[in-house]
Order: sequence, then C-alpha cells, then structure tokens
Amino acid sequence: MSCGKNAKKVACVGILVADVIVEPVSNYPEKGVLELVNSITMHNGGNAMTAAINLRKLGVESSMVGMVGDDMFGEFLTGRLVKAGIDTSGVKVSDKVQTSASVLMIDKTGERSFFHCKGTNAVLTSADIDYDAVDKCDMVFVTGSFLMDSFDGVETMEFLKRCKEMGKTTFLDVCWDATGKWGELLNMSMPYIDYFMPSIDEAVCIAKKEEIEDIADVFVANGVKHVIIKVGSKGSYLRKEGETSGKMFKPFFVENPVDTTGAGDSFCSGFLAAYANGMELEDCMVFANAVGSHCVTAKGATSGTKSFEETIEFIKNQK
Repeated sequence: MSCGKNAKKVACVGILVADVIVEPVSNYPEKGVLELVNSITMHNGGNAMTAAINLRKLGVESSMVGMVGDDMFGEFLTGRLVKAGIDTSGVKVSDKVQTSASVLMIDKTGERSFFHCKGTNAVLTSADIDYDAVDKCDMVFVTGSFLMDSFDGVETMEFLKRCKEMGKTTFLDVCWDATGKWGELLNMSMPYIDYFMPSIDEAVCIAKKEEIEDIADVFVANGVKHVIIKVGSKGSYLRKEGETSGKMFKPFFVENPVDTTGAGDSFCSGFLAAYANGMELEDCMVFANAVGSHCVTAKGATSGTKSFEETIEFIKNQK
C-alpha cells in the first residue's frame, strides 16, 4: 500500500524541544576541566514535534499545536517545522518563557542521558490551543504528558473531551513522570482516549501492575478504547477494543544503533501514519515497529525516518 492523498491529517499537540546533542561522552569532567568530544549539534525534538515531522516524512499532512519562546531555540524549531511543510498556525510564541530545551549526552553504544528545561511546554494551557488548527485535522495526537505542568490533568481531560465532541480520533502518549503522580493526572482522561500508547515502564507506573495483560485491563477499565504498549527490544503490544487479551509484535533488529533518541516517538509516528492511510491495526503495529527501528540508525529524533513507500518495502524485504 502506498501513501495516498486522501490520508487523514494529524494534529500533534504537546511538546517541542530543542535538543543539543553531545557525543561521544565517555565520562563527565570534573569542575573546571575541559573534555573533548567529536560533535555538538542541535536538532529538533519533543514528542509532538518529532511526530509532526515524521508524519510529513511519511507523506501524511500534520499540524503542530504547542508553544515556543521568543528566542533562538524557538526560531530554530519553528523554522524546522516550516521547512518540513507542517502547518504551524497552532504554534503560539511566548515572550515571557524560554523555549523548552535539552542537552543529550550520548555514549559510544548510542545510549543517552540528558538535562532538560521544561520552558514553554510547562506553561502551555488549554487557553493557548488554537481549535481552528485542531478542527482542520481528523486525528489528534496528544504527546508529552507529564512534562506539561499546566496542561496535564484536568486540562488534558477537557481538551480530549472537546476533541471527541468534535468527532476526532484521539491518541495519547506520555513522558516519564518525575513527580510520581502518574495515574492521578491521567486516569481522568482515559475515557476520551481512543488509542493509548505508553512505554512499558510508564505503563507499569500508571497502572500499578507488572504484567502487560493486567496493565491493559486497568487501562480498558478506566475507559481507553485500544491499548498500545511499546516494549523496547521485545517489540510492541496491542489490545484492541472489545478483546480480553492482546498480541505482541516482534521488533525489527538493528545492528549497531547510532542514537536511541526519539525511537518511541517514531513508533507512534509510524502507527499514526499507517492509521491515517487506512491500514488494519495489526499492519499499523508492524509499520510502527519498522519506523521505530529506522529512527535509531541516525542521530536525532527524526533523521532516520524513511518515506512511507521505503518503509513498506523494508517490511516486505524482512519477510
């Protein structure tokens, strides 16, 4: 199946982040000591922006809804969105708070650790949402939950409820909750989530269960229609609406990964792109695994993403 012009359009709502990547970092210098590295580069990041750009690379129209600061990071991120052909009418610019930014330190194996400033992502509220930009889209992907201090909780719930009233299909992914509130912030939103897409570590903390089927049971009981869980090297899990058990989907093996930044976000982008093109849910999962695997082959959150057609061909060649 090729990506068609009649594919649904996706509104990506949530965080944008300027990622400064330092590599390779083998050790941290003592105070006042200089440590040499091979490169220091800047890339676009943040779950929502990653999804918006990946979707465009996959041939699906996307709209970015979020906030940046009136600074060089904000100009960089907005410029990348425009260059990618993304609708930026939903991006608000604040003159009071800096753009969200991260410094990522990548070791020789491709694993990362990072410093993060929440910036504008922490002050985004439902009052900042451009509902005209949302209304242009068929699908709404909220991503970055637990890093949006003002939007998390009641405001996310009210936003998703309004999206459902507007007839939109809703998707949601989360970030790690350093505050430990987890379900306290999210459970209220679950009746308005059609597809919930956390990682296994996040899912365990939200559901307070260890086994994946038990976790899915909790999410369904709270109102989620379909449960999708990213399980890292084990692949991904899907529990469809109305079913009492789910199915695992094997990952695609990548030899010598370059950078794991954005792999989970890329998985979500792949699922959204496949869904937007009308693929069956099982095929969406396979496609999502393929997009996630391509992500780790290049530096940055979106650099490794292939076209829709190239990804389909990759999947065919693996069989």
